[in-house]
Order: sequence, then structure tokens, then C-alpha cells
Amino acid sequence: MHEMSLCEGVLTVLEDSAKQQGFKKVKKVWLEIGVLSGVEHEAMLFSYDVVVKGSVADGSTLEIIELPAQAWCMQCMNEVEITGRGEPCPSCGSYQLQISSGDELRIKELEVE
Repeated sequence: MHEMSLCEGVLTVLEDSAKQQGFKKVKKVWLEIGVLSGVEHEAMLFSYDVVVKGSVADGSTLEIIELPAQAWCMQCMNEVEITGRGEPCPSCGSYQLQISSGDELRIKELEVE
């Protein structure tokens, strides 16, 4: 379950930010996750609660914002939204797509005290 290691990385960022910015507690984290990232939301939520125990983020809430995937079609030259890898272009049916977004995972916002 790679979600556990992803949550450990998020916690590292939270703890580093707490030291740099001087806050004592994280209350809420908004995490943007692309649909092509391979991250299972339920596993991420479960892992987050386990990983943050006893840390600056203990008791905080994780909100997941799902980001759509975009790709550039080299055939019809359109930016299109896709829902999975290996799909054809929804405009022209070509498989010559270059993914431009949808595989990211980033902290969007924090609520702290």
C-alpha cells in the first residue's frame, strides 16, 4: 500500500512547515490528487489517520480534491479531458495523446493554529 508512504511524505512536509512557520497544530489538510495518480482515496484517508498519530497533525482532517486529467491530442491538436491512461481522444479517437496533468499529488491548503 503506497498510500502509507505518501502520507509519511505529507507528514514530513507538515512538520517542516510547522518548524519554519511557527504553528503548533494542523487542523485540516486539503490534498489535490489527480485521477491518474494511482492513489486510492479510501486507503489514503485511512493511512493519513494512522501516520499522523502523535504528530503536529494528530486529530486533523484530510480533505481530498480530485483533479481531472488533461492530455494534448497530437492528431486533432486539442486539449482534452481523459479519465484513464490508454484511452482514445474523446474528440477524434486518436491514441496519440500526451498527458499534461492528472497524475499529481500536492498539498493545496492547510488550516493551522
